[in-house]
This record gives sequence, C-alpha cells and structure tokens, in this order.
Amino acid sequence: MYLENRQELLIINKSNKNDVIKRLGQPHSRSIKGEDTWIYIERTKTKGKIYTLGKNVLVNNNVLVVSFDEYGVLKEKIFYDKKNMNDYKFTKTETSNEIRKGSFVKSFLQSLRQKMRANSPK
Repeated sequence: MYLENRQELLIINKSNKNDVIKRLGQPHSRSIKGEDTWIYIERTKTKGKIYTLGKNVLVNNNVLVVSFDEYGVLKEKIFYDKKNMNDYKFTKTETSNEIRKGSFVKSFLQSLRQKMRANSPK
C-alpha cells in the first residue's frame, strides 16, 4: 500500500522530479527511450495457508509509471495494481531442433577433436 498511498500525493502539472524523489525515492527503472519516464515497483509476497501447502501468495503487485515534460514537471502518472495484471498463458509444446540431434558428450568430443586437429603440426 506504500506506493498506492504515496502516488496520490503527486499532482499532475504541479509536482516535479524533486517532489517525486522526495516522496518515492529514486526510481527502480528508467525508460529506455529517455530519462523522462520513471518506473516504481512494489511487490509483496507472504506465505500461504496450510491448504496451499505454504506456497508464496502475491499480496501486492503495484507499478507506478511517471512521465515528465522537458522542464521536469510531472505530466502523466499511471498506476497499475494486481487487478490490472494480465495472466499470460504460455504453450507447453517444444520446438524440435533438427540441426543438433547428438548428445552433449558427442558434441563435446567432436569439438575436442577439431581443436586437436587445428593445433597439430603439419
């Protein structure tokens, strides 16, 4: 709840970079495209109940993205919480590799043989 409560204190077109640092500290990440987009991440896990066999349970997963204009004034803030997360499903199928069908040992020995032939006197 730290990030959620603190982000409410930031006012668009009024707060600046210094205000954001004062309230939230240094950003966890900055945008690849420029220094004007900062990302703050808050993630809290706890141990689950007995019926979940003690697996970790995600309590909070908050992300705040703040953007500044060229003068360092806050122009946009977007807050994502656990409800905004997308659940991606990945396929279980694997792609076969037709190029390399040998075992690790076989490929290691072939590599060793090539190195020996390359270093042998001619």
